Formats: sequence, C-alpha cells, structure tokens
Amino acid sequence: MATSAVARLFDAMADDYDTLEPWYGHHYAVLHALLRASLAPAGGPAPGRALDAGCGSGFQAALLEAMGYATHGVDLSARLLAMAAGRLRAPALARADVQALPYRDAVFDAVTCCGSTLSFVDRPAAAVAEIARVLKPGGRLFLDCEHKWNADLVWTLASALTGDPLGYGLSPSRAWRAVARRGGCVITYPGYGALRLFTAPELRAMLREAGLQPLRTWGIHGLTSLIPSTVLHRARLPAAVGPFFRALCALDGAVRRLPGSARIACSLVVLARRL
Repeated sequence: MATSAVARLFDAMADDYDTLEPWYGHHYAVLHALLRASLAPAGGPAPGRALDAGCGSGFQAALLEAMGYATHGVDLSARLLAMAAGRLRAPALARADVQALPYRDAVFDAVTCCGSTLSFVDRPAAAVAEIARVLKPGGRLFLDCEHKWNADLVWTLASALTGDPLGYGLSPSRAWRAVARRGGCVITYPGYGALRLFTAPELRAMLREAGLQPLRTWGIHGLTSLIPSTVLHRARLPAAVGPFFRALCALDGAVRRLPGSARIACSLVVLARRL
C-alpha cells in the first residue's frame, strides 16, 4: 500500500484508535507484557535511546519512556502522532516512513515495531534493513507482525467458499490463492485494506539478511483464533462468545509457553539482536 494511502487510512482511524476491540485488548495485554520482559533495563545506568517505529498513538513509546529510555517515535499519520505527543512526557516524534528513517546510523539501543506496521509497507525487507541501520551493535529489536499460518486463514477460506457469512471480504479464488501460496501473501482485510501476512521462515531470513539475529519468538492469538477474527473485531462480543473467548485467552497464555506454539498464532513477536 502506498505511504499516502496508509497515512490517510490511519488518520481516518484516529478518533477510535485507542478504543480496543476484544481482539486488540488481548493482543496488547500480551504484547506489552512481553515488551517489558524483553527490553526492561537490568538496573544500573539509564537504558539509552529507543525508537518506536510505526508508533501510532504511542502505546509502545509510552512503555519505553516509562522504562527509562529516551524515546523517539515515527509514524505516517499526523493525527496519531498528535495523540502520541499527548501521551509522552518528552515527545520526540517525526512524521516519517519506516522504510527511510530520519536518523543517523547506530543511534538506538532498542527499537520496537508493533501493531502490524511491517504489514503495511511496500518493501518490508527495506524497513527491516532501516531498523537494523539505526540500531547500535548489540541493540535489540522487538517486532510484532501478522503471521500467515493460523486458524483465521482457515476461517477466511471457509467463509469465502460459503458466501462470506463471516465478512472477510475475499472471493473464493483470492482466498484459495492465499492458502495455496507457500510463502507469505497479501490479503485485503475489512477496514484495513491490503495487509501482508508473513511466514516465520521468511521473517527470520529477512532479519538475518539485515544483520539481525533472532533470539526468541512468541505467538499471540493462537487458540483465540478458534473464534473468527471478524467476530473479535466487533466492539461487543455476542453474549455466548464472551465466556468462550475469555477461556481461550487464558489457555492461549498457557500454550504460549510450549515450544513451537508460535506456528499456529495469528501474530508473531520476535526479539532480535543487532550483530
């Protein structure tokens, strides 16, 4: 998707951006716990400088700032940047593309790139290379992105083949092409437009090509994707679905600790180190 189209899309979302649907409520609760555990300083001097690449309204930037980082943020949406400025004590924000970051080489100790930012850029490998460029050797990247192989892709295909009762908006042929393709793919998702889904192998290859060593991978929305995501993106869940979703959230946390559980998750979270 062109950068101007992404900017317009997220500017249009700004009024409701911080209102978290059940899907995002669970997602960010898990994501932020992982972020704190991964990037929290181990005591001693201040942790240094951090960048939130694709900062939106400042969810992750605020966490980085609270952990003691001198925090910077970039985003394409002017309206979301204004919201982020109100959330931070010392905002250092820029309207910029993650594929062309406005910083010198090796200036950050940590970078976060969350909220599907990588799924909205035309050249994700270029964005990862730019993040690697601005990270100091030994610096860490905390990356959150859309994963292809999960139950929601099955829901997408099933809905497409039965007249789309779940509202994914894909024709049978487009849904089948997404499933049949071995690597990642681009699909359209209601309310978001074109969205890139990554496989774990291509994500690892992209990181390594940029000089980033993957250290650990987690999954979010593994078991919870037994409920179609189009249902979980509603402001209110149907009465019969709510208790089931809460139970799956709890089970999702237990399964996340098991080796290989990220293979079935809707979102991949990767911690990587700059070599």
